[in-house]
Amino acid sequence: MDSQDQGLRELTDRVAQARSSGQPLEIRGAGSKRFYGEAPRGEVLDMTALSGISSYEPTELVVTARAGTPLAHLEAALEEKGQCLPFEPPRFAAGGTVGGMVAAGLAGPARASVGSVRDHVLGMTLLNGRGEMLSFGGQVAKNVAGYDISRLIVGSLGILGVVCEVSMKVLPVPAAAATLHFDCRQSEALEKLNAWRCKPLPINASVWHDDRLYVRLSGARAAIGEACRELKGVRLEAGSSQQWWSSVRDQRHDFFSIADEALQRGECLWRLSVPAATPALELPGRQFIEWQGAQRWWRTTASAAQVRATAAGAGGHATLMRAADKSAGVFSPLSEVLMRIHRNLKQAFDPQHIFNPGRLYAGL
Repeated sequence: MDSQDQGLRELTDRVAQARSSGQPLEIRGAGSKRFYGEAPRGEVLDMTALSGISSYEPTELVVTARAGTPLAHLEAALEEKGQCLPFEPPRFAAGGTVGGMVAAGLAGPARASVGSVRDHVLGMTLLNGRGEMLSFGGQVAKNVAGYDISRLIVGSLGILGVVCEVSMKVLPVPAAAATLHFDCRQSEALEKLNAWRCKPLPINASVWHDDRLYVRLSGARAAIGEACRELKGVRLEAGSSQQWWSSVRDQRHDFFSIADEALQRGECLWRLSVPAATPALELPGRQFIEWQGAQRWWRTTASAAQVRATAAGAGGHATLMRAADKSAGVFSPLSEVLMRIHRNLKQAFDPQHIFNPGRLYAGL
């Protein structure tokens, strides 16, 4: 029995013990996303030992990795072959793992142009609360038939089971990239983005903050050159551009750095998901806009009710990312119908509520 088989056996035994004792488990890799969602509780189920790339076929653009594999290791292996995770999962801190990436389901600056984590998952192996090792999907898109359970697991914050291994589509690193910036107010920036979205421009990511709009172009060199000439704007030097987008991806930009004192005074970080064409929203505080207008971050002292009403009024929803007090709930409340579906799924996968209880919604 090799070390990985031994690791799976130990996981299965630990879940069996928790099931017999009723002891809840907190599924954890590096803990880099522990702040996300409701407060974790339970004994720690450490996933870091279940690490390594199981298979990688660069010519097929598919990689399979175990849940405890550090994202840095996976991305380094892809980079050697000129490939990448195109959805740019935020790492937040060193040590973040593949399992955490899947459980959180968060994507970075390129999300609006390339899709989400869920869009790139082909299959996975999951240990459920009954102690069963389940496999869903496959390693190529044509093998995905019936209910796509793998995509259901993405973003579920571990409440349905332990992700043990995941297969994903990867993409080649773009041949060329350029970042342009424009000095403009929010309304002008949104107008520009709405107009550019209707054109065949190779826009990969965008950010508006403090009256400056940043646009990243990626693709063929000829297409990048033509787009730069059409859009004009000031072009960032390559090194500065890379540092800028890395700070946005990993939320190391100053906007996301809320001091403990500010949190105690009631300032919170909210993520509002709205239709991209939504006009400027009215909330107090500071704003940071991504995804060509579809993701709007707010640092605000406004109440949860006000923030959620603003998002709902635009046809979207709001998620509380960082706060000293999360008693108002992290995620937008669900209708009774949707909550019943969530409860039924929890009952099917984890009937004794062993895994990450309450991490997504109370009672799950």
